[in-house]
This record gives sequence, C-alpha cells and structure tokens, in this order.
Amino acid sequence: MFEGFANVWTPVTLAHRLEANKPLSVVLAGEKLVFFRGRDGVAGALIDRCPHRGVALSLGKVKDGCLECPFHAWQFDASGACTRVPLNPDAKRERLFAMALPTRELGGLLWVYTAPVKQAPHEPVVPETLTRPDLTRSYLEVEWNAHWSRAMENMLDSPHVPFLHERTIGRFVRPFLKPDSRMEIGWEPTDFGAKLTSFIDGDTSRDAGFLEFYRPNMMVLTIPVPKQTFRMHSLCVPAEQNRVRMIIVGSRSFAKLPLLTPFFNWSNRRIAEEDRAVVESSFPVEVPPPAEERSVRTDRATLQFRKYYFEVLKPSFAPEPARALLSVVAAND
Repeated sequence: MFEGFANVWTPVTLAHRLEANKPLSVVLAGEKLVFFRGRDGVAGALIDRCPHRGVALSLGKVKDGCLECPFHAWQFDASGACTRVPLNPDAKRERLFAMALPTRELGGLLWVYTAPVKQAPHEPVVPETLTRPDLTRSYLEVEWNAHWSRAMENMLDSPHVPFLHERTIGRFVRPFLKPDSRMEIGWEPTDFGAKLTSFIDGDTSRDAGFLEFYRPNMMVLTIPVPKQTFRMHSLCVPAEQNRVRMIIVGSRSFAKLPLLTPFFNWSNRRIAEEDRAVVESSFPVEVPPPAEERSVRTDRATLQFRKYYFEVLKPSFAPEPARALLSVVAAND
C-alpha cells in the first residue's frame, strides 16, 4: 500500500474540489481515497473501500457528517468509525470501521499521511507562503502521463530553463549565457529538504532567486521582485501508475486584484506545458539509478533527489488495509 511513497505527508488535490455534502474520489500513489467533510466542515479521508463488502464508498452519500456506503448504508465518520449498521442494532460497530488516513486542509490543499495510522508521527511541513493571509494565491491542477519522480526531478533542474523555456521564463536567463558559460549548482541541506542555488560564470551579484525542495514532492521557487513576495509552489503528486497530478500554487504580495489571477494561471499553464511534453517522453518512465544514465556536474540537484528517492521513498510501503484492520481488531481484543 502506497508502495514507493509511504509514511509521508503529501498534498493530494485542491481543497475547493471538496463540496460540503458530496464525497470526492481521488487516486494517490495507486490507492483510491475518498474525501468528505464532517458535520463541522473538517475534511477527512478514508481508503475508498467499505470493510463490509469492499465496494467504493465514494459512490455513496454524505449524511449528517458521515459517509454512507451505497450498498448496505453502513455509515462512517472521518475517523473511520462505523456509526450505523441498518437492520443490525446489535452489531459490534467498534469492529466494523473503515480505514482512515490522517488528513489536513492547509494552504488551499487537502493533505494526507500515506499510512493507515490513527495519528501521524509529525505534522506536515508547509511553506509559510502557502498560508500567509496577506498573500494572494492562484491555483492550477493538471495531470501528466509521467511518473512523479521524473516530474519532480524536472522541477529541481535549473540547467534546462534557458533552453526548454527560451520563450517564457528562460528568456530572462539567456542574455547572460556565453558560448563557454559555466553554471554552478548549490545544494544546501535543510530540515525540510534542501535549498538550491544556481549561478552562471560565478556571478553572485545578480539576484537570480532560488529553489527549495520540500520532501517528498514539492519545489518552491522564489522569484526576485523588489520589495515584494513572489513564490511558485510546484507539487508532483503520484496518482495512478505513471500518471502525476501537478499542482501549481502561486503566492504574491502584488497584483492582488482577483481578475488578474486568470492571467497568472495562464502563464503557469503555458510554462507547465513546455515541461510536460519533455517529461512525458522520458524513458524509462521512472527515474533510474544514477549509474544507468549519463550525468554531469550541473546534475547535482537531480542526483541528490535520486539519492533520497532510492534510499528513502522507493523501499517504503504501508500495510494493506486488510492487514491493518486485522492488527487493530486484534489489539482491541
């Protein structure tokens, strides 16, 4: 369960997609989830599988803050507890729970912890520019036919910017390039991941901005704007096999009129489309071990990501829901 992407906090989708009285079905790392809002409006997430006969809970209804299975009308709250079993008033409901995932709603996104545990060992690490109330944000969600690891690696790769994006953001870099230019890539480990810098020909005087990697799947780009805050958050969320959900959130302290937000989304979509065509063409689909591709000095950031991916994420998994259910029931007995 969540093989290759287990035991981590991750955004899953945009929070505004989840309506008050309607379940939302979303696939994360190959697992079908269902989100719904409880009576208090707080979002919860369950494995999209009824413990009774295994049907999709997302086909059911939300009633009084509980999710009702479409088959036999069993009801579950956001913790997974079974609150009603029609025609069986003597049922031991404490043994009939669905599998819940720790869930948070932060920065306009729905987050889950990728393991069926009652409580996550820590809270998600969220960039402050996703939640600062003084900033205006734009949200874009698209899907690519690519493995999330290739998409993530692309987001951390500075050397491609002046070439692949020569008509968009790359045009601000190309004037500084000479035939023999040399780019230096910095990777500074942080508590949440790393800070990445890139300088051309040793010129550190020009404020070129920087990237930050938030484990496991977020890149934050700080764009230099005098006396303003402008950051792009790119999240590479694994969906189905070899399909990635790209969530792009822009945060800005200027141009705050709502009517300008579509322009920022148009620009972000245009840049993302330039990346998509190339990332979708990658072979093998999933990033391979470093020795299986040719790399150079400017690949420092992507090689660091591969180290994290193969040492930490790739071997990870969480118990299957059936096994987790049995272990919890045994513990209660």
